[in-house]
Amino acid sequence: MKKIMFITGTRADYGKLKNLMKAVEGDGRFENYIFVCGMHLLPQYGNTYNGIINEGYKNVHIARGINYTADMSINLGNTITYLSGYVHDIKPDMIVVHGDRIDALAGAIVGALNNIWVSHIEGGEISGTIDESIRHAVSKFAHFHFVANKEAAKRLIQLGENRENIFEIGSPDIDVMLSDTLPSFEEVKNWYKLRFDKYAIALYHPVTTEVGTLAAKVNDLMEALQESGKKYVLIYPNNDTGTEVIISRIEQVRATENFEVYKTLKFEYFLTLLKNADFIIGNSSAGIREACVYGIPAIDIGTRQKDRYDENILKNIRHCGESKEEILEAINSISNEKYQVPSSVFGRGNSTELFMQVIGNRELWNREIQKHFIDTESPTQ
Repeated sequence: MKKIMFITGTRADYGKLKNLMKAVEGDGRFENYIFVCGMHLLPQYGNTYNGIINEGYKNVHIARGINYTADMSINLGNTITYLSGYVHDIKPDMIVVHGDRIDALAGAIVGALNNIWVSHIEGGEISGTIDESIRHAVSKFAHFHFVANKEAAKRLIQLGENRENIFEIGSPDIDVMLSDTLPSFEEVKNWYKLRFDKYAIALYHPVTTEVGTLAAKVNDLMEALQESGKKYVLIYPNNDTGTEVIISRIEQVRATENFEVYKTLKFEYFLTLLKNADFIIGNSSAGIREACVYGIPAIDIGTRQKDRYDENILKNIRHCGESKEEILEAINSISNEKYQVPSSVFGRGNSTELFMQVIGNRELWNREIQKHFIDTESPTQ
């Protein structure tokens, strides 16, 4: 049996990886291991590791020994050190990581340096901020790439990755989004004691390269939301540098009647809330991914998602600047018209099946683990 180890550090990547974990767990050819770290362990985000434990996986390791600080570089080093010990203990055959977080980078580095196959979910995409550099760095350490679409595959080829090790499976969360197992709106509303039937979702993350202006931008956003007179489900940001600035401002409006504030939401419950929202506003990838699949209008603020979407294709998205006036104008002019993107842009809802087909192929495990840069054309002499 091959040992497959997944690394999850955030509520977002767990939502992407959950179906893959379940599939591996239920397949007799594999032994499933889950390494839980990052935001999952932080009380200010609701100790979401408990939700993973409650899923009933056989082998879940909660990395409580990692010391987290406000410095991303220190957190990366601490995660690498702790993860190295765990990897040496269980000796996995493959490490699966997702996206552009430091938890994924730690997993890719540890795997590559220990001659362990590394599989990267959703590489080759544009993230903006330091996240994009992390995503591409993870791809260069990874051996296998499970991408959402052809555009992502082309970028990996530009990075010198072997075409034969790139597999287009779509975005794994689409499997969940298009399923008929999501909780009902009434169930979600009762679970979270949501007072609103009509609302928008607000989700704003720090831009790590713009932390000097973050306080002013968050203040403008919160004032715009308040002055708009609409109801909002306001969700805590991720734990990047600057997050404490956003959380502090969020807490100042918690008692305001127009806001319901949540530290975190279960992924399936978040999807139900999104599916029933009037629109989503902020700079989260949920506005350009999940919102598009459901056709929910999205207001993308600032630079975090810059160059990550084409407004001619994703017509539900409106971009705006970060001043209060620009945000208010965007809110007041948002359309209720639904523009659902073609399913092929992000996947067809069969990502789990395609992933299992790839890792279940014996030929995959016999490939050369030493990576080689593949030139797309002859280098200039």
